[in-house]
Amino acid sequence: MTWRIEYYSSKVEEDILQLPAGLLARYFRLTDLMLEFGTNLGMPHTRAIEHGLFELRIKGKEGIARTFYCTKVGKKIVMLHVFVKKTQKTPKKELKIAFERMTEILKNDA
Repeated sequence: MTWRIEYYSSKVEEDILQLPAGLLARYFRLTDLMLEFGTNLGMPHTRAIEHGLFELRIKGKEGIARTFYCTKVGKKIVMLHVFVKKTQKTPKKELKIAFERMTEILKNDA
């Protein structure tokens, strides 16, 4: 069984598709790798945050973006939230959005 990518909502998918061209190309390259090899590509591509939340680390000439995701049984990757980084640290409000969405996804899956 191969990995599949789902999106928390169509808004998340639209937000990803609105990324600048270089970041979007990098997103597609990294997600292709995830579909083939699984979710743990390791640094600098992916990183575990905590409690089952992970980040896809996207870097291009236009800047840096992060996509938060979690996994579900059946080799499903759920993209929860995306944002373009403007500061060194990830803002707490971005993490909060991702954690709330992950909690909702996993609760509804039980």
